[in-house]
Amino acid sequence: MALIPSQVLRVAILMSYFSILCHYKALDMPAHQTYGGSWKFLTFIDLVIQAVFFGLCVLIDVSSLLTRTGDSREQERQLKKLIGLRDWMMAVLAFPVGAFVVFTFWSLYLYDRELVYPKLLDNFIPQWLNHGMHTTVLPFIIIEMRTTHHRYPGRTCGLAAVCCFGVGYILWTCWVHQVTGVWVYPVLERITPLARVVFFSAMTAVICVFYTLGEILNSYIWDQPHTEKVKGE
Repeated sequence: MALIPSQVLRVAILMSYFSILCHYKALDMPAHQTYGGSWKFLTFIDLVIQAVFFGLCVLIDVSSLLTRTGDSREQERQLKKLIGLRDWMMAVLAFPVGAFVVFTFWSLYLYDRELVYPKLLDNFIPQWLNHGMHTTVLPFIIIEMRTTHHRYPGRTCGLAAVCCFGVGYILWTCWVHQVTGVWVYPVLERITPLARVVFFSAMTAVICVFYTLGEILNSYIWDQPHTEKVKGE
């Protein structure tokens, strides 16, 4: 029996994301006042994705309790649709985007923080909020994967969806630069146009790798024990 019920964990994680988003939006940062606002940053988009995902998880938990007390096939059908949407979000958005944000942020930060998170930002963003945006995302999503079985879509469809998200964000970043003349991230200012193409291509490949890793991890956690149990029978 789990020390803390998964339903309680999801509510706690959802509340933490609400707190992080509220504190982040309350920051008086110049970048938030320019074109695109907070939505031009992948970190903020990821926080919204995680909050919506865990909100959906909590909704499913509540709906499951209500469905048990009732006897409506329509409620069961709606619940299955919600579960399908939750699993799709986990596979295509929550895990790969969350893992990508954590990996790329800390990789660039350790190499040269000025490329992604200039020291000037320490005057606006407290350390706990920085970790809430760029660190705890990964353990939270792994906890969810460990406590709940998620059905992944076919790999081709899943990778296509992840690529669409990645390309969509790249186009959005280029549009913001076209309008403002400034790249969202300092690293893009320091490299040549050809290097940007290579950089964007590499980042798209990385997020696809994280999708595949999420699929493998989910399969390892849930399918392997089940397979061994079947073989034992």
